[in-house]
This record gives sequence, C-alpha cells and structure tokens, in this order.
Amino acid sequence: MTETSFFDRAFAPFVPFATKDPDYAKLAEIANAAVPFGVFAGVQVTELDADHALAVVPDNVDLRNHVKTVHAAALYLAADIACAVAFVGAAAPDLGEVEWMVVRDSHAAFFKPAVGRIRAIGTVDPRDIRAIAERTEPGKFDVDTRAMLYDDKDVLVGKVSFQYVTKLAARETASA
Repeated sequence: MTETSFFDRAFAPFVPFATKDPDYAKLAEIANAAVPFGVFAGVQVTELDADHALAVVPDNVDLRNHVKTVHAAALYLAADIACAVAFVGAAAPDLGEVEWMVVRDSHAAFFKPAVGRIRAIGTVDPRDIRAIAERTEPGKFDVDTRAMLYDDKDVLVGKVSFQYVTKLAARETASA
C-alpha cells in the first residue's frame, strides 16, 4: 500500500523555480499566493534569498487589537510565513522531495507594542539545511527557524522561533 500525503506535496508549485540557481523573485511571487490566510491578512513576502525571507504586515486597522497595536496573531502569521519561505529559499534544490512540513513547536516573545507596518525577517539554521542536502535516506528532519519582527523605526518588537518537522522522500535522480 502506498502512503498518500494529505498535504499533496505543498511545495510542488515552487519546484520548477527552486533549482541549484533559484529564481528567488518567482519563489516569492508563488509564496505570496500560497497561504490563503496570509493573502487574506495582506502579508507579503518582499525579499527572498538563500539566507532569509522578509514578510511584511501592512499597516491595516483590521489587523489591530483592542489597544490599537498590531494583533499578536498577525505578527505570528508574518513570522511563520517569513520562516517557511526562508526554508524555501535555503532548501530550494531539495524542495522536490519535500512531502510535508508542519510546525512542531514555537515560541513567541513580544518586547514592545507593534505599531504600523511590521517586517518579519525569517532565517533557517544552516546546519538543518546542510543535513537535508547531505542526506542519503528519506525521512523526517527538524528545521529550526526564527523571525525577528521590526517596526518602521527599526525597533525590535518581537521574536518568534519555530521548530518545523519535514518529511523528505528519496532523492530524485536524473536519468543519464
């Protein structure tokens, strides 16, 4: 019996542009349409490369809480998008083998009231990317990430870390 993934290879739309020389602009464009809740909230990925992703929470009254600061849920959403998309940029050559990726654990710390447009800068632990790239067998891998959240005055308003678990299939090999 073959295992069917409920996630149906969620990273599949990225694969044609996630080569050894990735088209980061196209990957960011795909990411901006990939998460329906992110689209609904207006969170946009504005930068992506092998080292980081930048997701922006717009200055929108609908994303504020009762004390008129950016709601923690909007901050968490932007952090999750920034970190997941940072994984797309960092692990681009291996995205074709990603069967699924989910949040296993997270920790959020908010330092100051978040007001206005907020930038979430997501990064991935390079040791985790190396382990994925150097793997010889399919399996589950931990991916540690973090997002730093800044307001328009470059004040650090929060930090969110995520531990994802991802399942990778056997490497696809090209025919000679």
